[in-house]
Amino acid sequence: MNAFDECVARFFGHRYHAYNDWAKHEYGGRLQKVSIDAGFTCPNRDGSLGIGGCTYCNNEGFSPSYLLEQRDIFTQIDTGIEFMRRRYPKTKAFIAYFQSYSNTYDDLDALKQVYGLALSHPDIAGIAIGTRPDCLPEETLDYLAELATRTMVELEIGIESCNDDVLEECLRGHDFACTQDAIRRAAKRDLFVTGHLLLGLPLESRDSLIAGARALAALPLDALKFHQLQIVRGTRLANLYRAAPDSISLLTPESYLDAVIDMLELLPPGIKIQRLGSEVPPSVLVSPDWGMRLFKFPAMLEAKLEARNTWQGRLYCAHA
Repeated sequence: MNAFDECVARFFGHRYHAYNDWAKHEYGGRLQKVSIDAGFTCPNRDGSLGIGGCTYCNNEGFSPSYLLEQRDIFTQIDTGIEFMRRRYPKTKAFIAYFQSYSNTYDDLDALKQVYGLALSHPDIAGIAIGTRPDCLPEETLDYLAELATRTMVELEIGIESCNDDVLEECLRGHDFACTQDAIRRAAKRDLFVTGHLLLGLPLESRDSLIAGARALAALPLDALKFHQLQIVRGTRLANLYRAAPDSISLLTPESYLDAVIDMLELLPPGIKIQRLGSEVPPSVLVSPDWGMRLFKFPAMLEAKLEARNTWQGRLYCAHA
């Protein structure tokens, strides 16, 4: 069996390691995340690091509409599960997904109370926690490690870019070394660690993405999410784009998928790919309007991987 055949066998017949395929194999079905807004904020918003957040950030663009209307966690879960059961009737288990802003940015007692409330819901089988790498003190990681002995716990760390110039340009408030440290400390505790990437940020280039993929390949990541840069109303980036549209080079679907593939080739085959993009409601989207739905991305990626005769880990395995 050659390298390609080995990867295809490992990827359940595909050219990249899709998280949903892995979940079906490991758990017997789909693991569906139900988004929760627990009222957390962010050090880049409350004045600790800055005001107004990162240049691209407006969580309204990436959160389900029911989160904007309901504050009670149980009600959010009930509404989310009702929607997901209609959309994905074969779901095996539901995961409470603390999505909005930095969901470890509070004292530990408050975190325990909020996480415990979500986990007490009878239809919730685990939690996924989205946060920043600079919001993960040792005591929080210790608690999550202990919690993971009793239930499913996924820690989603916002990487966004591996390039310090890009991170500084988007006012991220930390460098890539901080991200590397957080991932290593979380993985050391055997937590399931997912990284979140945002492709197409200002100052990012093909060379910096490839360098970033090599850096990520050296980290103990379990999964990755790829998102394309979208300019959302109410952000600093939207103001800049309106003032000077040519100052921001936005990716097309073709160039975006090429960038994803450039990174996939260098990533270990074991990293599960959770997402290939994101959708922003038209009411808050400034640009780009690709005119397509997210569900088309997997087939498009598979076709482009085949056209390029490549697969996830091809260059990683060649140089391992």
